[in-house]
This record gives sequence, C-alpha cells and structure tokens, in this order.
Amino acid sequence: MIKYPAALKPGDTIAVSAPSNGVEEGGHFLVHKAKKQLEEKGFNIIIGDTVWTQENSRSCSPEKRRNELMDFFEDPNVKAIIPIWGGEFLMEILPYLDWERLQSLPSKWILGYSDISTLLFSYTVLTGHASAHGPALLDIAAKDLDPLTNKWSEVLGSEVGSTIIQTSSEQYQSSWEQAFANPVTGFYVDTPTEWKALKEEAATFSGRFIGGCIDCIMNLTGTKFGDLESFNLENANDEGLIFYFENVELSVTQLYRALWQLRQNGWFENVNGILIGRPVTKETENTYTYEDALRDAFGDLNIPVIYDTDIGHLPPQNIIVNGAYGTVKYEGGKGVIETVFK
Repeated sequence: MIKYPAALKPGDTIAVSAPSNGVEEGGHFLVHKAKKQLEEKGFNIIIGDTVWTQENSRSCSPEKRRNELMDFFEDPNVKAIIPIWGGEFLMEILPYLDWERLQSLPSKWILGYSDISTLLFSYTVLTGHASAHGPALLDIAAKDLDPLTNKWSEVLGSEVGSTIIQTSSEQYQSSWEQAFANPVTGFYVDTPTEWKALKEEAATFSGRFIGGCIDCIMNLTGTKFGDLESFNLENANDEGLIFYFENVELSVTQLYRALWQLRQNGWFENVNGILIGRPVTKETENTYTYEDALRDAFGDLNIPVIYDTDIGHLPPQNIIVNGAYGTVKYEGGKGVIETVFK
C-alpha cells in the first residue's frame, strides 16, 4: 500500500539538499535568491551544506550527501526535501542510505527530476512512500510561475484521498538560453505543445505511476535499487503501472538500447500505458528516428504510448507522483493527467 506524506502548507519547513550536483561559488547568488522568494511564499527554507560545494561532477562525497539526506529525513520539522537541481552521480549514495529506516519513517515529500529521479524511483520502489517527479528548487523559485510549474504546491499540499487534475501545456520552452541569461525568473515558453501518440488517435489508461529520467534509472536494472517486481507485487499487481520517462542525453539509438534493456528486465510486463517527455537530443540519427526507437521498443505491445509530453528538461512539466493511482487521457494533441492519492 502506497504511503503519502502529510500535506505541505505555508509555514512548513522545506530542506534543500544536493544529493547529486552542488552549486559552484559563482552560482551561490541563485541559491540565496531562490531561498528568499520561497520564504516570501510562506515557507521556512533550510539550505544544506552540500548545496554550496561542487567538485568532480558531484557536490561532495557520497558519505556527506548520505548523512545530510538522512538527517533531513529524520528531522520531524522538515516536511519536504527539494534538491537544488540534478546532476550526474546520485546513484553513488544509494548503497549508503538506511533503507529499512527510511521505510519505517513517516513519508516525506521529495520533489525533483533529472538525476534526482534516481532517488525518487528507489525511494518509492523500496519503501512504498510516494515521491514527486517535477521541477527542481531553482525552477519553482520564480515569483510568477506558469500554470504547470505552479501545480507543485497544490500536489505536495494535497491530503490522502485528494484528486489532482493536470493538463498539457499550451507552449513549452525549446531552449534554456533566455532562462540561463535571466535566472530564477521563470521559463520562457516559445513553442506550441503537441502531445503525440505512437498508434492511437485517442487513448485513456490508468495505473500507478512510476518512472523518471531514463538516462539515470536505466542503471538501476539488475540492482536491488530497481526492484520493480517487488513493488508490483505489493502495490500495483492488480491495477498495473503507468510508466513515464524523460530523455536528456541519450541519442535515438541509445534510447532504443536502453528501452530494450528495461524490457528484457521485465519492467514493462505490468504496464497499461507509457508517457515519454519531449526529447532534448537530436530526433534523428542517420535515418533512424525518434519514432523508430519507440516503435522498435513498444510497437508490438498492446498499450498506448504517448510522447512529447510535459515531462523533463524542456519545461514546463507536469508533476508525476510515483506510486499514486492515475488516469491519462489523450486526444488531438492534448492530454489530461488525473492523480488520485489512494
């Protein structure tokens, strides 16, 4: 049975950590600005020591990252943990975490994407606690947020039994150039959003959400941190899953190889539908296309595959709650995600 955190509300404490990448000194002003703007929204913000350092593509040692994260999980005053952003090597801390202790502690929201989905995936699969795949701390710090990004506080502020409705965006941000030039000011959307289907003109499917950044979670296959079979048996055996992915660095040929690997490990045996976010990399390699990769991976499965959705590194993005029961409706290039906390 999925366990949900207490609803997050203004006045609560949010801890900010860097379990993957930290922030170099030149970017510290962004952390201060984000902290101030979230405090103006009514939250108490604690910035962990790991946030302020970055060396060799990681904030600090696995032990230090683990210790800070466990301290925040243990602290009853901390109601949510929102990493500053993603990175490269979050998987290093997984063996150091006390998973039995995490399972016994009250559920606590973790929100993030990219490499943070490595932690989100394992946290939900191994402990049965819900987690939230969505914008990072620096993404939610702008004073004026777009409707999708602004959903983060509603999702994390929901009680057990609540239903959250999210729609596809009207436009998305195709490049980070303006956002990097004007940090912590929100996204600069410029391109019409169109969800696409691999086969169906319209589709509706339900199940329990699980997924993340495929670049990262593919590395959990064959490890105890990707024990999807046990998660299915305990939480989704009867209802099935909705798998979601985002791809940030894999070429189209690498994407197919990754999906093939996950399928051979049985990850799609109890899946009712698949959502795939907008790709960041080139959509064609020689003559092999993005659609070719998806068709080769899923074409013979009798399930809906919806792609170019609002998930991942080309924002804005829907907040997908790992472990929650959901229904996805797609038609005419648009989508609706209904999430039920049950």
